[in-house]
This record gives sequence, structure tokens and C-alpha cells, in this order.
Amino acid sequence: MTEEAPDDFEEFVEFKLPDPPVIGGAEGGTFDQASIDALFGGGGGAEPQRVGLRAVLESEIINHERLPMLEVVCERMVRALSTSMRTLTSDSIDISLDDVTTARFGDFMDRVTLPAMIAVIRVEQWENYGIITVDSGLIYAIVDALLGGKRGTQIMIDGRDFTTIETALVARVLRLAIFEFSTALAPIAPVTIKLERIETNPRFAAIARPSNIGAICTFRVDIDGRGGRFSMMFPQATIEPVRDKLAQRFMGDTAGRESIWPDHMRQQMLATQVELSVLLGEIALPLEHVQALEIGQNLSFHTEPSQRMTMQCGGLTMAQVRAGQRRGNLAVSLATPISRGKQP
Repeated sequence: MTEEAPDDFEEFVEFKLPDPPVIGGAEGGTFDQASIDALFGGGGGAEPQRVGLRAVLESEIINHERLPMLEVVCERMVRALSTSMRTLTSDSIDISLDDVTTARFGDFMDRVTLPAMIAVIRVEQWENYGIITVDSGLIYAIVDALLGGKRGTQIMIDGRDFTTIETALVARVLRLAIFEFSTALAPIAPVTIKLERIETNPRFAAIARPSNIGAICTFRVDIDGRGGRFSMMFPQATIEPVRDKLAQRFMGDTAGRESIWPDHMRQQMLATQVELSVLLGEIALPLEHVQALEIGQNLSFHTEPSQRMTMQCGGLTMAQVRAGQRRGNLAVSLATPISRGKQP
């Protein structure tokens, strides 16, 4: 005989939860990759194989091409910008070059830590754009230094939007950095770089496709114990006009070209003496007649004095001339301009 439940008894349904995955094997050993994938939901089936154009466009491998001359330009910019910043802020400023590397534009923009300022610059001679990103730590350090803040203190970043005054002060420093960069680049390629605008949203500063590759120069700025980093990013399409020059290993003060030796070679070549010959005439003779030639024998070329003759140098036809006399000597006058081509 069973006891019935009362009418007000709440009916419960029993659910059975699945057993949690065993991590580290049955014996509770060390973690392996399969256990980590089971814990974080990773792993699964293998990714579909990428072939053809899809494999090229979505490839994560970047062929890094070193640009030694770009590193030289950045080093020159660091020295000049340090002096200019000390004059502007009257503070002790240390600027160093962190790295010169290559990355995709999309990956570079994803690594920008917000809030930040993203400046769009335009290189007029190359008719293309570049990007300068300034992190929030450097922004507040610049504002604090230009407005006379207390030295040696780091302002706490509250994540608010940047004011008009802060944007104007950072733009002043950016124009100074752009000027020093263009000055350092002048021995390789004289360019004019202008600051187009300053954005705070990376979507509004998209100057290239996410898959495009570009050169990135990262700098570290320390202003009395406070500061941060700023990076300059130039897509490959922007630096393509001078990519060959930036890939050089050595460069003099005049971009690897000295004017002394070309001028010296030109002067020496102009002073070199050359021997010219004038072909008075030609006749065709059989070999047996040539073998029968004797001393004092006359040959008639059937050439008239007014007829043009060929002047040669080293077997190369230079011009057509006419024969004559000058001061008792046999002379020729040019009938056609000097030419390296074959005269008719």
C-alpha cells in the first residue's frame, strides 16, 4: 500500500547533467592540447584547406622585406625630433626608435589601443597617404608638458574623448614630427608631407585595404618619466616610388650618389684625344688583282671632290664630310651632324 502525495505537493522533474570532460586523462595527469581544447571549446575538425587565390589573399605569412634606408631615415628623424621637442617643451625628452617592421594594415589597426589619436597624412609627390597613431599615454604627456604640468607624474587615463585643446596640441607635435621625417627623407626623395586630419575611430582612418602590407616605424617618447609610443605606417603603395632606394644597404649624404666622380670622369673624357679617319673611296677588286698589286701602281676610286665622304672613329661612322684644303693642308668639313648611328 503506497501513500499518495498531497494535492499541494509541487511536482519536480529530475534532469541529469552530462558528466564534465576529464582533463589530463583518467589519472589526472598533466594538461595536453586535447584537454585545453576541450576546456576552452577549441579544437574540433581541421580547417578547410585554402587553395588558389583564396590561399594567397588570406595567407597569414608576410614576406618581410628589410628597408635599411628607412631605418637610417628614422634614426636621423629621432635625433632631429629630440632637439625640436626639447626646444618646444623645455623639458628633458628622450626619443628612441623601437622597431621598423612590416605588417598588414588590418592587423596594425587592430593593435591600436583605444583611446588613441590616428593622424592621416598625405605625401603630395607620391599622391598617397600614411598613418600616424599616438597612444593615450603619450597624448596626455604632451598635453601636460605643453601646458606646464607637474614633472614626473603620470596622468590617469579616464577613457573620455579628447578635447579640442588636446587635439590641437597633439597636432602641433605631429606637424613637427612630419617635418623632421620629411627632412630626414630629403636625401633619398624630397617630399612634402601634410597632416590631413586626426581621427579617434580606426574605421574613419582606413587608407588601405586590411590585407595590404605596409612598413611600420615605432618610436618611444619619454618626457620626464611620462610618455608613450607613436607609430608611422606607410602602405606599400605609398612607398613604392622609392622602395628600391629604401632597400639599399648604404647611403651617403647625397643618397648614395657623389657628384665628384661623375664630374671628374666627364672632364677626363672630354680631354681624351681620339683618332678620326676619312674614307676617301672604296673599290672592289678580285683577290688575284690584290695579289698582283705593285709599288707605284695607281688605283682609281672614281670619287669627285664635291662628293660626300664618310668620317669614322674606331670603325664607327660618325658623320659625312667633304674634302678640301686649309692653309695648305688637306681638310674636311662636316656635311651632317655627329651621330652614333649609321649614316646613309
